[in-house]
Amino acid sequence: MGEPNSKDLLGGVQFDEQVQLRALNRSPHPYHRGQNEIPSDYDQHHLAPPSNGGTHAKSSTTTRNGQLSPIRPSVFSKESTPVSDSGTEADDEHFLRGLPAPKAKLHKGLRGRNEVLSGTATPVSPSIIEEENEPLLEKETTLKAAASGNILLSPLRRYRHVVRRLTEGGIIALLGAFVTGNPHVAPIYQKWNKDFKLFLGLATTLAAIYPLRVLVWSYRKRSPSRWLPITIPANFDPAPLLYPPAITLLTSLLISVDNVAVLLPNLILSISALPQQLFPKLEHAAYYDTLQWAAACLPLIWGKESESHLHQDSSNLPLSAEAIVLLYPLHRTLCLVLHCLTTTSLLTAELQLLSIALIDILILGKSPQIEILKALLWGGGVGVLVFCGAVIRWGIALARVPKWRFRRLPSGQKSPIWKSLLRLLSIRRLRSELRGAQYEDAAYSTAYSSEDEAEAGPVFRTPSRVRTLGPLSTHSNAEPGMSIAAADYDDDGIEGISRRHTLPTPDKPARRASGHTPSGRRKRATSMSVRPFLKLTYEQATIRKWAYAAYLYACIVLLILIGVRTYVQRYALAGEEPIGWALGYLFGDVPWFRLQVVTANLERWICLPPNHASVTDEDVIGLGWVEKLRLQHLGAAATRLVLSGYWFAIIGAGLLVVFQLKSTYEVDTRRKVFHFMMVGMFLPALYVDPTYAAMALALILAIFLILDLVRASQLPPLSKPIAAFLAPYVDGRDFRGPVVISHIFLLIGCAVPLWLALAAVPRTGDGYAAGWETPTRDASMVAGVICVGLGDAAASLIGRRYGHRKWLWGGGKSLEGSVAFAAAVVLGLSFASAWLRIGEWQTADEPLGVLTTARNAGVCASLASVTEAVLTGGNDNVIVPVILWTCVKSLGV
Repeated sequence: MGEPNSKDLLGGVQFDEQVQLRALNRSPHPYHRGQNEIPSDYDQHHLAPPSNGGTHAKSSTTTRNGQLSPIRPSVFSKESTPVSDSGTEADDEHFLRGLPAPKAKLHKGLRGRNEVLSGTATPVSPSIIEEENEPLLEKETTLKAAASGNILLSPLRRYRHVVRRLTEGGIIALLGAFVTGNPHVAPIYQKWNKDFKLFLGLATTLAAIYPLRVLVWSYRKRSPSRWLPITIPANFDPAPLLYPPAITLLTSLLISVDNVAVLLPNLILSISALPQQLFPKLEHAAYYDTLQWAAACLPLIWGKESESHLHQDSSNLPLSAEAIVLLYPLHRTLCLVLHCLTTTSLLTAELQLLSIALIDILILGKSPQIEILKALLWGGGVGVLVFCGAVIRWGIALARVPKWRFRRLPSGQKSPIWKSLLRLLSIRRLRSELRGAQYEDAAYSTAYSSEDEAEAGPVFRTPSRVRTLGPLSTHSNAEPGMSIAAADYDDDGIEGISRRHTLPTPDKPARRASGHTPSGRRKRATSMSVRPFLKLTYEQATIRKWAYAAYLYACIVLLILIGVRTYVQRYALAGEEPIGWALGYLFGDVPWFRLQVVTANLERWICLPPNHASVTDEDVIGLGWVEKLRLQHLGAAATRLVLSGYWFAIIGAGLLVVFQLKSTYEVDTRRKVFHFMMVGMFLPALYVDPTYAAMALALILAIFLILDLVRASQLPPLSKPIAAFLAPYVDGRDFRGPVVISHIFLLIGCAVPLWLALAAVPRTGDGYAAGWETPTRDASMVAGVICVGLGDAAASLIGRRYGHRKWLWGGGKSLEGSVAFAAAVVLGLSFASAWLRIGEWQTADEPLGVLTTARNAGVCASLASVTEAVLTGGNDNVIVPVILWTCVKSLGV
């Protein structure tokens, strides 16, 4: 017999007709398709009505060996709404971003219908050296895309993309000129300019050689149709190449004024943050790149014979040369762990910057506030990951099981709750579940299960059921390994009588096993992580959820009370007990509290500050009136108590406003209320006590991370209320992964400039408050609050309603929104500078004139506004505040 044709296999239906019939299916299940099926080139060329040309262009490229390359995923249609990963993108609120978006409504300054996708923020294009089957974008490919109705990458549009990327590079270059021109940074840069020039030469050489490597590969592996088969893809985003190294070096230069030791590790981390595609791989399966690791160690070698070697001037760095060499594997491992935790919530540039920031906090943090932040992020985070990681995975897997999938017991077999609890917590049962899956019945194979299991996985079946009634017959067409009794049982027959037919058929072929759908398609196997929980009843599953939740909450409390508390006591508070120290830090100036502490003889536990009534005029000579009011009249602790009450009042008023707007205003307007809350909380009060504000932001960040961890774990009783509270304020970026990043990035955008500013100023303080006072202030401390709270909100609100003129490169950003962003930032910086003068706080530099301050504020605001308009490879709630802080710190406002 010859091979059967496609018509025989499909029951007399041609393959093309079968595809068309499946395309008309009323239940397409778009999320059950593979990545290359939404939509595929086959659907575009074969399901579309035939054109007048008669024939279709080929959708695959043939290599030199005659093998067909995989089909390239199709380009989105022009009719779909472009997406953007920008933080101020107000139209970025599609709930189902994986599906084709509807047509944009041309009102309120939204995007035009013919604009290109601007938000597909991808890292540097995947290395074609490693992916040999990825076709190059040539002229023929562009013509095919145009013929099939996809986006035609016209020369004008390509020119606009080039202008956008050149603008992005120009911003970084201009920012570097501002930093190196700062009078405090210029001597440091001149002393070690050789190291920075070598780094710049290394990065430029690697970026220039990469196209040559692609060209050599194309001629070795293929037969290109033109002499230069290389084009820059439309979705190319240089953010992973620009921002992680540039921001790391520029911020370290500004901080090096107070501590030169920060330059060497950040220079090594900048080389480690370069995209891996730029380095040739020696081992394709290895996660670590040997050549990049060797390149990251070059700052320890180059210039070693010169008089001014960077490593020699980093003697106060708490790391040896052997430990500094391990920064690259630490960075790569941390990026991998963060990616496993956040999956698609963070882009490549954001992952790199987050990893570098965590490493800097780990090895360079010395102030009490950063030590507390280190204890919370590293001690608490690693502890939760180690002790609670498995329990959180079990809780998520248990939450994925619908209620009807749990095992049901007859009413007479229900056992008491205490017996069920003992059975669930049995060590033997847990051990047997962890060892592997048992033989299971057909309920484990269903089309409603998850997709994360391979189709070709092992099939688990129960022992065959033996029929005791009815005649036995042999089925020659039964599947191999399937018993006769099982075949009869799957035929849905009882005592030899079929359920569907009234007349029995003696030689009726057996139907397929229950592991297949009626159409013959094999059902997807249930996830291995879910299978053990299908043996539980619903009551047992509920008990297990509460047991997991109790373990998670207990671990968090113990980690805080034992691990974090011990570290903070030893390294941040000079041996003082944290709880007693905190009580004295806040309530130490309250007379009734001081009396109770002294009466109970608790001075050794609770640190009481000196009485503010004993502060004389000589002690506050040279200080402004606000500092005199804080130290001499109110007291430092009482001032912190007043600030705390003020912040809670702003939070309460803001929540009342948000709840009033909940049913009448759109999501973007409700979200911006939180931005204005940050402005009201920190813009007027941050100068009063910046170290207390920095510690408060660190604690709030830790609380946000814990709450989001509880929400993602889906454990009772807090996960559902937290998710219900956040649901009205999330947007498309929050649905990109498991982490709700909007409120976390809002807080980080306000806190990072303050932490960076405090790292560049000296510390003072006596006794229990050593390291908790700063003699100087500057406007860069409030750069994050101004950028996120004023600029971001103004750009979104004005741009959505009055934005009609787009930037040259298109996208969702309007010129009106960018002008509103710059104007709001100028007003915020002017207010910060004026409040700095009115409060008479000391500054590190001489006060600038009014015109110079206005000019510098305009330059900083314009640079931040353009960065917000061109940025696509990172969240602008994080990157743009750091850019603004760098500019304000360099120029001075």
